[in-house]
Amino acid sequence: MNPTPASEADGPGTPQHRGQDGPAAPGTVEATTTVPRQKAVHEGDVDAPAYAPTDETTPCAPASTNTSTSTSATTADRADEPRAAEVLDGQDPLDHPDPLRAADAAGTESLLRCWTRENDLPRPDGDTLRIAFPATGTALLVPVHYWSATGAHRFGAPVLEGAPEKAPPADAVTVAVLIGREADRSGSADLVARVADSVRHTAGFVEQRRRHPADPADTDLFLTAEQSLLLGHPLHPTPKSREGLSEAESRRYSPELHGSFPLHWFAVDRTLTATDSAWAEGGAATAEELLAPHREGLRLPPGTAAVPLHPWQAADLLSRPQIAALQATGLLHDLGPHGEHWHPTSSIRTVHRPGARVMLKLSLGVRITNSRRENLRKELHRGVEVHRLLSTGLAEHWQRAHPGFDIVRDPAWLAVDDPEGAPVTGLDVMLRQNPFDPGDDAVCIAGLTAQRPRPGQPLMRSRLAEAVAALAARTGRPTADISTEWFRRYLDRVVRPVLWLDAHAGVALEAHQQNTLVLLDPDGWPVGGRYRDNQGYYFRDSRRDELERRLPGIGTVSDTFVSDPVTDERFAYYLGINNVLGLIGAFGAQRLADEHDLLAVLRQFLTENAELGSPLPAYLLENRQLRCKANLLTRLHGLDELVGPVDTQSVYVSIANPLHA
Repeated sequence: MNPTPASEADGPGTPQHRGQDGPAAPGTVEATTTVPRQKAVHEGDVDAPAYAPTDETTPCAPASTNTSTSTSATTADRADEPRAAEVLDGQDPLDHPDPLRAADAAGTESLLRCWTRENDLPRPDGDTLRIAFPATGTALLVPVHYWSATGAHRFGAPVLEGAPEKAPPADAVTVAVLIGREADRSGSADLVARVADSVRHTAGFVEQRRRHPADPADTDLFLTAEQSLLLGHPLHPTPKSREGLSEAESRRYSPELHGSFPLHWFAVDRTLTATDSAWAEGGAATAEELLAPHREGLRLPPGTAAVPLHPWQAADLLSRPQIAALQATGLLHDLGPHGEHWHPTSSIRTVHRPGARVMLKLSLGVRITNSRRENLRKELHRGVEVHRLLSTGLAEHWQRAHPGFDIVRDPAWLAVDDPEGAPVTGLDVMLRQNPFDPGDDAVCIAGLTAQRPRPGQPLMRSRLAEAVAALAARTGRPTADISTEWFRRYLDRVVRPVLWLDAHAGVALEAHQQNTLVLLDPDGWPVGGRYRDNQGYYFRDSRRDELERRLPGIGTVSDTFVSDPVTDERFAYYLGINNVLGLIGAFGAQRLADEHDLLAVLRQFLTENAELGSPLPAYLLENRQLRCKANLLTRLHGLDELVGPVDTQSVYVSIANPLHA
């Protein structure tokens, strides 16, 4: 996140997407591609197998045998109930025995979900969604296995309209080519390459997990959850793309493959070190003191400090002229790999070691999804600043109201400047407190809802489905009732504390599903939560004076103040759409609950909390359209989401608000 104002990245946009009366924040990048707004008009019949839900404890509505155009859904025909062709073999494409076929199905579905959301396409009248591509003069006919009120659709393999009967379905690369031609942007070739890369990585992850579904013996519950995201973001076109990693590097550095490695260490002349620390847990400590146990036995040249790096980043830095110059003058020394193994978490660049006092957020110049993941100096400052802000008494006040929720603190960092005092990009480390004991069941929501192979289970299932099924079996209650109660508890224990912080402090969190952790009790119920990320904070500009009184000088170097309209838009997307509506979609798509029932629960929750003081409940309840990050269009625009002003880092479009339906 970078709040510094700037002009739009791509100049003035073309007319907005469907729902253009949604509340767009000033300066937001709007889609500039020409995309069809067609309704799903069927031209011909397509047979496609529907598949049984992966949670066998949950009944699925009978599949329709009608593949021709049908009338629109009525009240009795709920919008998120599965409607598809007759089941042929009951197989979910994600469970295809060929890992590459399963990975390609996942990649194709992600692209189709992105296209459907970013064009706000309506539900088709029948069981087939027709997507026209005028630039290519063709259309895709997409079997609809499950239509989601929140965008978590399940699609079968698409076929090209008019293709011979025995022609193979369109794979993910073909779909990417069609989308790229329709978008007519310079990023189209890059999209196709990254889709292929993402599918290739996903196939490797699926194959490895099918062979070895059990968790390694040296992991804790937190790390197990971090390693479970095999398929990645369900609404991102290239969720597992890792441009720059070789096959061997992917095996070593990927959490999905249970990778681990020792840190690579540089010794830096102390005249070039930059650091800050507000660490107080167990007594005040500097970044160097916190790192000392992990470099035991490492011999340093006199007058230097040890800086740990990701091994890939170290190799990349050594090829940069700036680093070579520092080495040539004796200001930087390459000490090589040293010490115990660390494990990548779901972000890949943040590493964890069970039992260690700290986690380390390392720079990593690999392009993961849309961005090269190198720390910015202001982000390092931001982590320490937020810790100091919470230490003014704010955290104590917050936790009196919500004792089960907190922020995972980032209170120290160590970095390097060049001889002129400018930051050396990518040569740094942020130290994050590790608040989790081995028995703490802390799961990021993206990991909780991720489907993956498990021991003794032939099908892909999520931790969420397992928890709900176990609770239903233990209590004898219907799965849907358990799901509804689970969701209510989640809103109270995780979402409400985030609203409180916005209301009482003017601090909005970028609480998407990977940044948000839910704490589960031994039975699987939500009992608390944590937020993690030194990047994702929005200090409301309207609360500047109040925050300045709490912490003089706040925001001066961290660049964290953001206008209220942009804050509202981003908060609504990250907490509202990505997190909460995404969770509802997972319940629905995995056949655990009716999405409409959960949307009713959410409406009630927002209504009851509208007087808390955060603008978000009213924002979500009152707007017919919501501004939504468009990951596909962001990729086609070639935007790096960590670079540039916060209001132009990503493409946003307007989508229908399911809470307003």
